[in-house]
Amino acid sequence: QVQMVESGGGSVQAGASLRLSCEASGRTYTIDSVGWFRQAPGKEREFVAAVMWKGTTTHYANSVKDRFTIFRENAKNTVYLQMDRLMPEDTAVYYCAVGLSRLSTLKERYRYWGQGTQVTISS
Repeated sequence: QVQMVESGGGSVQAGASLRLSCEASGRTYTIDSVGWFRQAPGKEREFVAAVMWKGTTTHYANSVKDRFTIFRENAKNTVYLQMDRLMPEDTAVYYCAVGLSRLSTLKERYRYWGQGTQVTISS
């Protein structure tokens, strides 16, 4: 079992930056990859970015490419999502989870979801 806890959300204006953290605990040696997803009110949960737990391979949704950066710090069992040039359409609850498949974009291929952290961007 792995537990994932997100933090770092908040309310900022468009153009600002936020850094989200996702700390893993438990059987972290079983982690192959970690992904970030987001869910806006009335919308499906959508893929944002994913990173391999070992190595540097990453994958991004087109909507965040060149604005968001996912990276990990294994010594702290933590994956970060650096979000720059935020836009109102980035407003959502952001979740992290452990991937079952290598850098999948499908939420069905993830488990051990965190509780989420709210990100609100005002124009």
